[in-house]
Amino acid sequence: MRAAYYDTSYLFKIQCEEAGSAEVRAHAASLDVLFCSLHGRAEFVSAAHRKVREGAATLRQLKSLIAQLELDTAADALQWIPIYENHITRVERAYLKATESVYLRAADALHLASASEQGFTEIYSNDRHLLAAAPLFGLRGINVIP
Repeated sequence: MRAAYYDTSYLFKIQCEEAGSAEVRAHAASLDVLFCSLHGRAEFVSAAHRKVREGAATLRQLKSLIAQLELDTAADALQWIPIYENHITRVERAYLKATESVYLRAADALHLASASEQGFTEIYSNDRHLLAAAPLFGLRGINVIP
């Protein structure tokens, strides 16, 4: 089984046309299953709603995006990693190791901890801060968008 961990920015690029979507979709097509932390599901809906708020999408399109996410989940093409105490402990340890120059948001730390705790060695994203912090979690950050 070919699997990868995508953060929310990559999941969103699969469903919505934006810069980098073609590259992310091509990579996703080479996989059997995508993984993401469960909090990424809330982030996805939030990002989709932002498009509605900004006038770039309609509420109908938002509902369609959520429906597609549910279909992908039901088909096991997308699997959500629950957040447990060990994820939070992993986040705490990473912050204790981080130097003062590391910019690591809590949501990104949860993605990194989830990927690491699930046994992944790589995480896919185009978020430069998440990618830079990946080594704190024993991960290699990869961006397939040139």
